[in-house]
Amino acid sequence: MTKGLGLFFAFGGTALLACISFFMATGKPWLAALSGLVSVLFIGAGFIVKAKMRKRNE
Repeated sequence: MTKGLGLFFAFGGTALLACISFFMATGKPWLAALSGLVSVLFIGAGFIVKAKMRKRNE
């Protein structure tokens, strides 16, 4: 994975996790749950992209 793409997934995942804590603090559990689901999907997409790029380079 390139450095720029890795940085994108790192900051994106961190921002989504921060959204979860913000929504929990403001008392909006359904938005926290939605952000949690989006966060898991985003982080999973990062692992999928990394695996595909590694497989292509071999």
